[in-house]
Amino acid sequence: MKQHTSKTYRYRSFDDDVVFTKHQDATIPDNHVWLHTSLIYRGIGTVIYALAVAFSFLYCRFYLHTSFRNKHCLATQGRRGAFVYANHTQPLGDALLPMLVAVPRRAYPIAEPANLGIPIVGRFLTMCGALILPDKLSQMVKFQRAMKKRLDQHQRVFVYPEAHVWPYYTHIRPFPVGAFHYPVAENVPSYTMTITYQKSRLLKRPKQVIYFDGPFMPDMALSRKSRQRKLHDQVYDQMVLRSRESNVAYIRYERQTDD
Repeated sequence: MKQHTSKTYRYRSFDDDVVFTKHQDATIPDNHVWLHTSLIYRGIGTVIYALAVAFSFLYCRFYLHTSFRNKHCLATQGRRGAFVYANHTQPLGDALLPMLVAVPRRAYPIAEPANLGIPIVGRFLTMCGALILPDKLSQMVKFQRAMKKRLDQHQRVFVYPEAHVWPYYTHIRPFPVGAFHYPVAENVPSYTMTITYQKSRLLKRPKQVIYFDGPFMPDMALSRKSRQRKLHDQVYDQMVLRSRESNVAYIRYERQTDD
């Protein structure tokens, strides 16, 4: 793979953070609401979401130079919603990308509580559809109720199972089998959204080319744990396969050891 390195990140494990923000220890407030019933809140949210979609189009198309391959496969999701799994390679772009993919529907990405601490953007995440992962067991019921409602509304839930953002990383990092609990529990399809980086003839930075694949359905002939494992392996293997379309390394990643 061609090296076009402008920066080097060093890491000890795939669970390391390489990008830090001032408030990344943010937590969910006790009064956090996953499903808003206020018409005023929802009206304001609709306006903000429309503005965010417009900004997403400009940022992804003209800054990241994003293009899609095989996106039409998402049309096979059926009567309920679906889960879309992606590798996590852009701090801002990954917050915006689901909105562009979901049009004309709304996007509902699952986000870590730390995202609430992102300056400016963090304040509007929930209003723009983000489903914040609970900090406490007592909040889990509300989170699950919100997710089920969105699936029943034929919406798509976006998941970045690698959890930590590694800018311009061109491989797929390991992610947990537990990330597939919900598509198995709800028996809905999963899709992959593999972000790759490819050479640009006009730009110093690589262009972002995104491949969609699926659907991948839970195998109902297996036990629940085996269903999760099989679905995990199918999604992971497909993302690894598509990641080989990357042909330029814009940022170098070096693994450190204790030696």
